[in-house]
Amino acid sequence: MSEVLAWAVLGFVGLAGGLAVGSGLVAFLVVLDIIPRLAQITRSYYRIRWYEGAVILGALFFTLTDFFEWEYGLFPLASSLFGLFSGCFIGMLAAALTEVINVLPILAKRIGMERYIIWLLMAMILGKVLGSMVDWLGVIG
Repeated sequence: MSEVLAWAVLGFVGLAGGLAVGSGLVAFLVVLDIIPRLAQITRSYYRIRWYEGAVILGALFFTLTDFFEWEYGLFPLASSLFGLFSGCFIGMLAAALTEVINVLPILAKRIGMERYIIWLLMAMILGKVLGSMVDWLGVIG
């Protein structure tokens, strides 16, 4: 009986944690207005339901893929395609966050680099790209 109770508690904690993280992500996307902003920039506001559906289905699909350890026999460069889409999403998320809280102008002003803001941005972008490439290619470890 204790083993069944342990599995039930483990399942409850896992479900509760997943709901908390998922709710946090949705709240984060709503607060940052990523989907409406994307629709505004691309002048495709009439497709906003498609964008919302794509985010939900993508999260559900990849959660199930991770949870059940599904494997796919895709062409060798498929990981590059997934990496590109993931990078676009993370880039939009980071851009929306910095747009909301104006991190970079405040940072540049505080450290006296107002004239060099473009170089600060390029350093951040190239650092992220280089770090991702090192991780993906398995250069370290």
